[in-house]
Amino acid sequence: MSRKLNITVMLGGPSAEREVSLRTGTAVAQALRSLGHTVNELDPRTPDWTLPAGTEVVFLALHGTYGEDGTVQRQLDHLGVPYTGCDAEASRIAFDKVLTKEKCLQAGVPTAKYVTVTSSAAPLPAGLTLPLVAKPSRQGSSVGLQFIERAEDWGAALAESLKFDSEVLIEEKIVGRETTVAILAGRPLPVVEIRPKTGSYDYQRKYTAGATEYFCPAAFDAATTQRIQDAALGAFKAVGGRDYARVDVMVRADGSPVVLEVNTLPGMTETSLLPKAAAAAGMTYAELCQRMIDLALVRK
Repeated sequence: MSRKLNITVMLGGPSAEREVSLRTGTAVAQALRSLGHTVNELDPRTPDWTLPAGTEVVFLALHGTYGEDGTVQRQLDHLGVPYTGCDAEASRIAFDKVLTKEKCLQAGVPTAKYVTVTSSAAPLPAGLTLPLVAKPSRQGSSVGLQFIERAEDWGAALAESLKFDSEVLIEEKIVGRETTVAILAGRPLPVVEIRPKTGSYDYQRKYTAGATEYFCPAAFDAATTQRIQDAALGAFKAVGGRDYARVDVMVRADGSPVVLEVNTLPGMTETSLLPKAAAAAGMTYAELCQRMIDLALVRK
């Protein structure tokens, strides 16, 4: 057992994903207390927050803008306090779906064909084939996600996505099985397959109990599993990830993986996907939280 620490869990924050972050942070704080650590909870709703005195390490349980886009990481770097997860630059890149795509393409990581759009008057992109997916470039947790099945859906879907960011990523919808791969200490954990009971894995189905089924380890043959994990690790490295992240990967019928995005501060409630994958690898929730702290402390 590592020594007892004074840990501050940052949770909540000002983003559209505040509620999920509060759930993540509460679960993490409970787990760390169960290990005997002294834990303070800090909700940075306004930029003038101060760290509790004696904080040795910060556990980032924030999601969305501010927590996941590199802002809070830069502030903590300035304070000289170690924190869990990716650094400011990797966070900034991974939070921007377009920058992530560019990094993946440069690194030869498979990703869907895409264009970017900044105006609700933009025409349907000529170079892409329907169905399409529209996503705000800089939002997490399926916020503003729209599916465009027919040409007549284009205008309304685009307008809806543009409510959440000035730039929208339009990509070809990959038909196949939806998976996610958690990376921990530079190694991929068992693949999780996500199967919504109806429709697509949107914000509603992500956070409604019983709306989605999860299978871990996912039922792929060894070669396909390896390809999925390799693609995920490739994307993690392409954005400059460190310690841990979760990479969403679609798998086509022929077994070829297509990376969707990299989540640098994935959900950490007991039912979240990273803890599920860690459990499949034989790690309890509390052990996972401790491992994340240990990885951060190496930098102290």
